[in-house]
Amino acid sequence: MTTADLPPHLSGQHVSRLLEARHDAPFDVLGLHKQGRKAWIVALVPDAVSLVAEVGKKTVELPRIEGALFGGPVPVSKTPHRLRAQFEDGRDWVFDDPYRFGPVLGDVDQYLMGEGTHRRLWDALGAHVRAHEGVDGTHFAVWAPNAARVSVIGDFNQWDGRRHPMRRVGVTGVWELFIPGIGDGALYKYEIAPQHGGLLEKADPVGFGAQHPPQTASVVRDISGYGWDDGDWMESRAEKSRRDQPISIYEVHLGSWRRAEGNRPLSYKELATELVDYATFMGFTHLEFLPISEFPFDGSWGYQPVGMYAPTIRFGPPHEFRDLVEAAHKAGLGIILDWVPGHFPSDTHGLAQFDGSHLYEHADPREGFHQDWNTLIYNYGRTEVRNYLVANALYWLEEYHVDGLRVDAVASMLYRDYSRRQGEWVPNRDGGRENYEAIDFLKDMNVQAYGRVEGIVTVAEESTAFPGVSTPVDAGGLGFGFKWNMGWMNDTLRYIEKDPVYRSYDHHLMTFPIDYSFSENFILPISHDEVVHGKGSMIAKMPGNEWEKFANLRAYYGFMWGHPGKKLLFMGCEFGQWEEWNHNVSLDWDALHGAHQQGVQALVRDLNHLYRDTPALYRQDCDPAGFRWIANNPQQSTMVFTRTGAEGDAPVVVICNFTPVERGHFRLGVPEAGHWVEVMNTDAEAYGGGNRVNAAGADSSPQEWDGLGNSIEIRLPPLATVMLRLEQSTR
Repeated sequence: MTTADLPPHLSGQHVSRLLEARHDAPFDVLGLHKQGRKAWIVALVPDAVSLVAEVGKKTVELPRIEGALFGGPVPVSKTPHRLRAQFEDGRDWVFDDPYRFGPVLGDVDQYLMGEGTHRRLWDALGAHVRAHEGVDGTHFAVWAPNAARVSVIGDFNQWDGRRHPMRRVGVTGVWELFIPGIGDGALYKYEIAPQHGGLLEKADPVGFGAQHPPQTASVVRDISGYGWDDGDWMESRAEKSRRDQPISIYEVHLGSWRRAEGNRPLSYKELATELVDYATFMGFTHLEFLPISEFPFDGSWGYQPVGMYAPTIRFGPPHEFRDLVEAAHKAGLGIILDWVPGHFPSDTHGLAQFDGSHLYEHADPREGFHQDWNTLIYNYGRTEVRNYLVANALYWLEEYHVDGLRVDAVASMLYRDYSRRQGEWVPNRDGGRENYEAIDFLKDMNVQAYGRVEGIVTVAEESTAFPGVSTPVDAGGLGFGFKWNMGWMNDTLRYIEKDPVYRSYDHHLMTFPIDYSFSENFILPISHDEVVHGKGSMIAKMPGNEWEKFANLRAYYGFMWGHPGKKLLFMGCEFGQWEEWNHNVSLDWDALHGAHQQGVQALVRDLNHLYRDTPALYRQDCDPAGFRWIANNPQQSTMVFTRTGAEGDAPVVVICNFTPVERGHFRLGVPEAGHWVEVMNTDAEAYGGGNRVNAAGADSSPQEWDGLGNSIEIRLPPLATVMLRLEQSTR
């Protein structure tokens, strides 16, 4: 076909740009175009020998214009056309022309995306299986404002960027295309031609599924239509996330909690039975999963995510992750996800220089590169990036019924000089170190999460004294529900690792944390970070012979469950496995053949049930009115304190002895006269201890002690924590 024979809307320049995959407005050229009473169809079909258009009841051959480009005049018809291509091997392919369909994204979507307030961004972007103009297919949309051209490539088009170039959507920087006939399970990426440099192949930033690493394609996943059956939980969960309720969290790395034969990780479906049953048996109230957003490197444990909207395929497809969440809810367990908006990896198929520019990350490495993890940092000040992250938080809460998000590495987000030397960071507009943009993002995320999704909770892993982390935004805080108490964890672990002969010199490590225990709504975390990278397991940290190690650990757990603050324990710590955590293998469940490990497991189970059944131990976890020191004796390494709940709740006295010396006649003051019953003794025989218990409890006498008008005398075992509850008051 000569230039003179070209359809009137098609120039030689159009032809060359289409054939070279450089055309940024394919709908201006491809598809059906009318002028007056005449019509033309142009289509690009590589490898086709011939191409015909089916228009109404007529079939019209479209001549080859050049290379893979065909086009010619067709009858004017109100019936949508279809195309039929024939190939050298004799195959016929009849298909709907992608370039005959109108846009999917409307004015409201464009306005909200431009404003950065599209709270359900995943409804607009990503790959959505849907019917459009009466035809089934998949709608693809991606934000790449600086690209010269974007195409959908996949197993359905031989990964050829010429075949499905996308259209721009207004001035939003978004590109979209509806491709008929594509459904759930199709593999795809975006081929992006940047303004400068070579072609890029990128996974979908809002993809709902992904290939199993090390493969890097996105997978079309239809996430609609799940028939949730957790209505009772969803209606009642708001009560369970309050700070005056018992919260005891079992932190789990799904890939290594338990493995099947051949070292295969359990699937979401298997975990829905085995993990949920175990956590329920152990008395935990919540499961917290290390990040499950798709990630390329197993050794990152999920903390270097690439697919922020895709549950990792390692354990199954998205609906099966929903099965796990639903099973937990039916068992009365909440689900908290580790969420990582603080950094992302530089893998070439990910967000790094997504459209050839520093789109998601800062261009200046002093702001955009994380030295600790060799990762990139989001540009929180960019409207679209902030919208992307806030919407992602809402996505997990709304689409997967997740009950909470634990936000990783908040401290690294709050401060521009985090882990940087002088000259390696850029001050804020006032010359200071606070990252105003990250602070605003975190506030926005919390406002939207709490405002839009009833009954959820957000938790900050924040290791500094930044004020008001768990204070509502309208009261000047960041708006989190809870904060990990990293100071408590560091101080108390330093103490318990010491030989008891030296503990008297560091008694303050156990007592000082109470001075700030009510400055935030705290969770006491013994997390994965404490049992990896050479730190050893919890039992390995303990001093002494084997019996003393387990006694120390039991006493420490008793202290932890008696101390103000919600509880978090990483898997394996609940039964005292000897080895530190290894993400490549299962927990050492065989260790439970040992009596000591069985005892620790029984103790943690009983501590959880005692905590849940005893309002004095949780009602005022975050209120100084719920705690009072009774006695501290550094020389003996003993401490005594009271926990109280609301009016009418029986108080509990907690007594700790962190030396291997039994104190057979230990007198302590009590806040009320009456009979005190022993509700916990970590030295009990059932836990592997010496069974030096106070089975009969103790009646108070009006003997003044520890500044109180009444006191009792008990047997205080070595390396043990004892809890007494007032059973009958005589006041």
